[in-house]
Amino acid sequence: MSQTATVDTYDEDMQAYGASKEFLTITIADQLFGIPVLQVQDVLGEQKVTQVPLSPAAVSGSLNLRGRIVTAINVRRCLGLSEREGTHKEMSVVVEQGGELYSLIIDEVGDVLNLKDKDYESNPATLDPHWKIVSMGIYKMEGKIMVVLDVPKLIETIHA
Repeated sequence: MSQTATVDTYDEDMQAYGASKEFLTITIADQLFGIPVLQVQDVLGEQKVTQVPLSPAAVSGSLNLRGRIVTAINVRRCLGLSEREGTHKEMSVVVEQGGELYSLIIDEVGDVLNLKDKDYESNPATLDPHWKIVSMGIYKMEGKIMVVLDVPKLIETIHA
């Protein structure tokens, strides 16, 4: 088989497979969300958060991550959801935006999924208005929907 035939076959296989993107899955109030994996800096267990006086409602405070001060954002508040009941441990996904680190406080961290672009859909008209602002779209999966978080827009909502 010639080199050209091998390249052509590979290109056809890739087109048949389709382009894809990787997402870190997170859960908030039993809803599955995805964060583009390239935006994730770190995943943390429960952290000590120091409250910051006069901060926006979505800001839980700040935490120290290896000598850097990180703003902790309560994603439930950003999405207009009630506080989590009980004594469940929260988790955090650290992202960087504009040279600053932010810790997104969430309920649970899931797996990294590689999802095909062909399965992506824009936001449905029925999506909650709080969620539409911070969503890039959705992926329909077996029996559930994964909402893709637009991290820069989520962070912008705390400053608005």
